[in-house]
Amino acid sequence: MLRLTWVQPEDLLGHELHQAAQDGRAAESVAARWRAAGGPPAPLRAGASPVPAEPSLRRLALDLLDELDALPVPSADDEPTDLARIRARCPHWPEPPAAPAAAPDPVRLEAAWLGRAAGCLLGKPVEKIPLPGIRALARAAGNWPLRTWFTARGVPPRLLEAHPWNRRSAPTSLAENIDGMPEDDDLNYPLLNILLLQRFGRGFGTADVARLWLDELPAGRAFTAERVAYGNLLAGVEPPDTARRHNPFREWIGALIRADVHGWTNPGDPAAAAGQAHRDAVLTHTGNGVYAAMFTAAVVAEAATGTSDVHACLRTGLTVVPPASRLARAVRHAVRLARTTPDFDAVVDELHAVHGGYHWVHAVPNTAVVAAALTHADGDFGASVCRAVSGGLDTDSNGATAGSVAGLLAGSPGALPDRWRSPLKNRLATSVADFDGVGFDTLAQLTRREAVRP
Repeated sequence: MLRLTWVQPEDLLGHELHQAAQDGRAAESVAARWRAAGGPPAPLRAGASPVPAEPSLRRLALDLLDELDALPVPSADDEPTDLARIRARCPHWPEPPAAPAAAPDPVRLEAAWLGRAAGCLLGKPVEKIPLPGIRALARAAGNWPLRTWFTARGVPPRLLEAHPWNRRSAPTSLAENIDGMPEDDDLNYPLLNILLLQRFGRGFGTADVARLWLDELPAGRAFTAERVAYGNLLAGVEPPDTARRHNPFREWIGALIRADVHGWTNPGDPAAAAGQAHRDAVLTHTGNGVYAAMFTAAVVAEAATGTSDVHACLRTGLTVVPPASRLARAVRHAVRLARTTPDFDAVVDELHAVHGGYHWVHAVPNTAVVAAALTHADGDFGASVCRAVSGGLDTDSNGATAGSVAGLLAGSPGALPDRWRSPLKNRLATSVADFDGVGFDTLAQLTRREAVRP
């Protein structure tokens, strides 16, 4: 039986009820009707419940999803999605630079691509594993605090049974198995955004993102909000309604992982980077999901100049996020905590306690973990990716984002320790267009070409 993840109405309904509680919609009566009909809660960690719903329950789920979509969102005043309204709520929105910054050198961009890949690969085997399991597996291998790749060597069988590695990733991402960079959506989306800029230029629109995906992104390589939006496109729904229709994942992390190219190609212009990220993000996301992408793009744009430290980059990122939003509050709290708490495990424990009501893929807690990791590591590459992954939640995505920023700040591939570079073998596997097997040096050249193109 095929149980395609992230699309079953009976599972979407449970997730949408969580989203309604977080954005303040009055969904109690809908929740009561769902429970009374025997509707299941949302799957805790997987994308689909194991047993399909009866046809009558599935029809009810679709009707209730329509009702939830139509409910007013009280948080929309503090958390708008429209770019003009976002800008109006950002008192320190960055001004355009007086003169364009120089495009990053290819070696700096290569370090960013390598950093993104290494951080992603570090987090892949423990994606979906709860934080206590991550800590137990690493401790058993003598690798806690985390400082290098995960390994099954020396880990007792009972621990491996209690906390099995991510089954799709372990064969390519444990230390004993790494042979180049395997495919991952955290690298596929940056590749797609290189294609986006090549085909449509900086003035691309959200519809252009949709066209590119339909041409180049295999549907099975899209997840959560992206998979729902993809299905909406195929059903004839126009952007940006693709982000809102039956899409309970619209404030999750998917738009954030697409943001790096927008920052890499707008060095010193965080507003332009955030604007590009916004046009990309609203195909699939709203509110805090969009802010996470804009924040990341602005952070990366500042880091791409090579003139700011990580703390200045994070401050710049916050200038494009409405200060009263949940994401801005979470990032400010994470940064304060990381600056005042020497033990990073204590930082992580506090973030998990504060944000425990969110799904492990939601943008709010994950962006907080990345901000805390970068702050606590103070620009060090290895410490940045290790802290980001040791924070749990969406480990490969958080490691990728932290690695991109820290790689840019490092400035060149040679500035990254060899243990993070050599296993990648300058080779990336992907199902995107003609990129399979591409080297990170080649990707750096392609990225710089888009950074200097008018």
